[in-house]
Amino acid sequence: MRRRDFIAVIAGSVAWPLAVRAQQERMRRIGLLIGQPASDPEYQLRTTAFREELGRLGWIEGRNAQLKIVGGAVAGEARRHVMELVASSPEVIMAAAGSPGVLALQQATQTIPVVFANLTDPVGVGVVTSLSRPSGNITGFMPFEYGISVKWLELLKEIDPRVRRAGILRDPTNPTGIGFLAAMQGVAPSLGVELVALNIKNADDVERSVSDFARDPNGGLVVTLTGVTILHRALIAAQATKHRLAAVYPHRFFAANGGLISYGPDVVDQFRRAAGYVDRILRGEKPIDLPVQAPTKYELAINLKTAKELGLTVPLILQQRADEVIE
Repeated sequence: MRRRDFIAVIAGSVAWPLAVRAQQERMRRIGLLIGQPASDPEYQLRTTAFREELGRLGWIEGRNAQLKIVGGAVAGEARRHVMELVASSPEVIMAAAGSPGVLALQQATQTIPVVFANLTDPVGVGVVTSLSRPSGNITGFMPFEYGISVKWLELLKEIDPRVRRAGILRDPTNPTGIGFLAAMQGVAPSLGVELVALNIKNADDVERSVSDFARDPNGGLVVTLTGVTILHRALIAAQATKHRLAAVYPHRFFAANGGLISYGPDVVDQFRRAAGYVDRILRGEKPIDLPVQAPTKYELAINLKTAKELGLTVPLILQQRADEVIE
């Protein structure tokens, strides 16, 4: 073989794999809809976990993946943010914006695959027809079922046995608030607790509702999971402490922001698992073949500093059950 022919063969053998790799690594467009402003530290933690898992699965931003993040999809803002995201023509959307965001996505597109990361009761709100085999273009991971609110009410009584009235903080525009309250109503009489719905849509509602509720004695709070309670988590915790109300929250990051006690799933893990579904869809699977999944791990966190400020002595047995004790 002549030298120049040999060089041409070698050059071709190098160029061919590079050409194949370039073809294989075409840029894939991924949308991410989050329920809070992108500057929120908790959502930064979650989106980082999502991105890291995508990278571990082979989707590298700037090389073969392009990620568009739209934040602040709370209640009335959801539709505007969803339309912005859909207009960018992503190949798959990961939705971490609760019921308002996912319902807006359902109305906006029936073709772009959607993976949700924190939607309670997806069957009840009409997003999927079945958990085992979702219909249409939507599937994902739910944080819990409504029955978990019974556990929240029980924890409230356990950490403060004096509680006779429980104020249930909920967003009246979010359908999950009805479900949580209904589940608690079934056990409230046996626990000797009267339930009072506290409807909140903004910071002013939080201050007014908690202040009005605290005028009568023997009260405590159950904070349900909505975009409003997540956004104003520090304010809710501060108001509960100000009015000396024991309060139970749905996720660990509420306790980290001054809340007394929380019980709920590992949210960051949910985002990693959602990245796994995004990966499978990008590789050709359909949402209808990916069942809706429940959490695999729940966390109990107790803030002893807040308990001290409230004048509460947390039972030792409850501390021993906790996954995290904040001091």
